[in-house]
Amino acid sequence: MPTLIPENTLPNGMKIFCIRKEEVPIIYGQIQEYFQFGIELHEGDTVFDVGANIGLFTLWIFHLCKTNVNVYAFEPIPDIFDVLQANAQRFSPEKIKVFPCGLSQESKTMNFAYYPNATALSSAYPDGSKQQRNKFKNAILRNLKDAPSQVRWLRWLPSFLRSLILDNKLEKAFQVEQVTCQLRTVSEIIREYDVQQIDLLKVDVERSELDVLLGIEEQDWPKIKQVVVEVHDLDNRVKRITELLQKYGLSNVTVKQEPFKEGSDTFNLYALRDLSKVF
Repeated sequence: MPTLIPENTLPNGMKIFCIRKEEVPIIYGQIQEYFQFGIELHEGDTVFDVGANIGLFTLWIFHLCKTNVNVYAFEPIPDIFDVLQANAQRFSPEKIKVFPCGLSQESKTMNFAYYPNATALSSAYPDGSKQQRNKFKNAILRNLKDAPSQVRWLRWLPSFLRSLILDNKLEKAFQVEQVTCQLRTVSEIIREYDVQQIDLLKVDVERSELDVLLGIEEQDWPKIKQVVVEVHDLDNRVKRITELLQKYGLSNVTVKQEPFKEGSDTFNLYALRDLSKVF
């Protein structure tokens, strides 16, 4: 007998499948941060959702564009992909194409760390070290007033109790399973599906973002009109990605750190092609 997938209802009324109900409002709040600094979508647009998780961003833009949007959604972790696929089939398997793979610089298989208690942290480049957990905890404690409601209530507790509760939550969140995943490239998908234009390339892949962008061949860059990418600023990566996008004509670049992530190494980068210039 198949395992029943939990369901949840989003603020916009959509009933969706999920893995952990506690994660849904957190991710749902984050995805709406993507539509800033000139990023916009229209009916009939084409979107690549790289690091789709269970599909909350995909379903948000499906609703935003009144069901008239073509989405290519990529999720490499098998358990998460199953839920993404269930959501796509529930709403529109024709408009929402889902892929059981990640995107990278080349096609290959790779081991991923899957965190079933915090699926959004799953990564090909995991860091579950004590030092990383402490950085994560300290960032939360510094920014509790801007934190998701699921942890914001901690600010009313004594500091020692906040720390103890967060230690317990993070211990559970970082329980890990190793899985083997398939990776492909953006340009392979463009060729295979004859994609003529990508109106928005959204990338949220937990430290693999540069790999994704390096998998775009030179002749395919002009097809990409807008990019939103979560960047972990390792080895000066914000600067490297900004320069890469500008090199290929996405010259209007804005970098912003969400208030909740202030002091961390995680930023959102928004880029738009300057259509007044010939590439």
